[in-house]
Amino acid sequence: MNPTGPMGLAALAFYPLAGVALGGLYFVLVHRTARLHAAAGSAWRIIALYAVRFVLAITVFWAIAQQGAMPLLLTLAGFIVARMVVMRRMGAH
Repeated sequence: MNPTGPMGLAALAFYPLAGVALGGLYFVLVHRTARLHAAAGSAWRIIALYAVRFVLAITVFWAIAQQGAMPLLLTLAGFIVARMVVMRRMGAH
């Protein structure tokens, strides 16, 4: 990845945004799973949410890891930012 070219700059913006999108979805699903646990929800629904989160995160991070270390780190940074945002919005400390 050449960060000095126009495609390099677009990629530098794409990966953190992809991480924010993935993290936002992932942590909203974590919140829903926790609410189901607290409400003694359906075990099958809880298991399905765990599976969707796991497969989604592994697939996206694996695909981005194929692009190299820098895209993976940028995506992870976006993922962590999304965690902070979702946790703050959902009322967790």
